[in-house]
Amino acid sequence: MATMSEQESLRCSSARNRGGVQRVEGKLRASVEKGDYYEAHQMYRTLYFRYMSQAKHAEARELMYNGALLFFSYNQQNSAADLSMLVLEVLEKSKGKVEDEILECLVKLFSLMDQNSPERVAFVSRALKWSTGGSGKLGHPRLHQLLALTLWKEQNYSESRYHFLHSSDGEGCAQMLVEYSASRGFHSEVDMFVAQAVLQFLCLKNKNGASVVFSTYTEKHPSIEKGPPFVQPLLNFIWFLLLAVDGGKLTVFTVLCEQYKPSLKRDPMYNEYLDRIGQLFFGVPPKQSPSYGGLLGNLLNSLMGSGEEDDMAEEAQEDSSPIELD
Repeated sequence: MATMSEQESLRCSSARNRGGVQRVEGKLRASVEKGDYYEAHQMYRTLYFRYMSQAKHAEARELMYNGALLFFSYNQQNSAADLSMLVLEVLEKSKGKVEDEILECLVKLFSLMDQNSPERVAFVSRALKWSTGGSGKLGHPRLHQLLALTLWKEQNYSESRYHFLHSSDGEGCAQMLVEYSASRGFHSEVDMFVAQAVLQFLCLKNKNGASVVFSTYTEKHPSIEKGPPFVQPLLNFIWFLLLAVDGGKLTVFTVLCEQYKPSLKRDPMYNEYLDRIGQLFFGVPPKQSPSYGGLLGNLLNSLMGSGEEDDMAEEAQEDSSPIELD
């Protein structure tokens, strides 16, 4: 009986806390509805610090999240962004677990922020860092996927592609690229959209993502005739490359790159990516220089991130790796 009594007490305490939050939210909502935005914002902040000092993390997070949504609904971007940051601060300080529901809440806040605001950039950077325990990794794959889908809806294809690369959603990435190519690209570039994505997935040691994005894109793009083989030589190269990666034979890789040299000249970054792929999958030794040379080399080094390149194999799962690509 004592155990039951304790459980009932905990439930009652939780209900009281929830009731208290609802009463407070009612007062704050009334203040916002009257247009007293500054006063309401300061009240939210005061309550945040009060809850945090009492270690009421769940209540603090819920209050800040609902407050941010309320301010967004009144187009009070600065106040909403500030409370959104406090949601992240609760998660950081309480060491909250990464759960789908929380990730969806964070992306909801992200989606409501002004697309060109510096606060949005700061928010997403901090959210990604929290999602991997502040370890310096590039963010939880599910969070990347949700961000990619949101940016796709905004037709921000370039940033959406970046986040798809760091998610596990090769199919979604391909569908976005089909739309990107059809709406923004030239007909002559249909093969280049997917070639870049496949090469970057492989640089991230994500063979499965590379295969899925290639097969889905070539199947769904209205301007690509059914293959393989394909009309476009570059698509044939990518198809053969994916087969070669599974085999891991250096001679096949070398002959393939030589055979398709004219197609690979269409983008100077292709050879940079292929150098990296040669090292990862075919045992090609790294260049003697500790870093790639020239402008392209600087770009690749910045994409990969200093210090992460060497321990890629140990830290990566079979189909992911901490190279940053944009």
